[in-house]
Amino acid sequence: MLSDYLPIALLLVLAVGLALLVAVISTLLGPRRPALRKLQPYESGMTPIGQAQRRLPIRFYLIAILFILFDIEIVFFLPWAVVFQPFLKLGYGGFLLLEMLIFVIILLVGYVYLWKKGALEWQ
Repeated sequence: MLSDYLPIALLLVLAVGLALLVAVISTLLGPRRPALRKLQPYESGMTPIGQAQRRLPIRFYLIAILFILFDIEIVFFLPWAVVFQPFLKLGYGGFLLLEMLIFVIILLVGYVYLWKKGALEWQ
């Protein structure tokens, strides 16, 4: 049983070993020409103005999290669509359709709630 996983373990060890070997060789043999200009941020050929990092408004993070939340919820549609056809032949199609309709209504209620609270406003 353990011998079934030996090729995978060997491949993993070889891949990690090769990656480390390449990194060490490039560090040892690569050119080193430190310069102050190389440490500056690159602004597409423009002279950098101000700080390289700037603060983003908290609304950006809120909208990003909401996007991820609703995007992940959409992932549940694929397994439902895959199992819908076989269950339709067994007579459970109406139940599955009702179940997905309830799921979509819950998502819609959450979306309307966020909309009414102003969480989707960018001001």
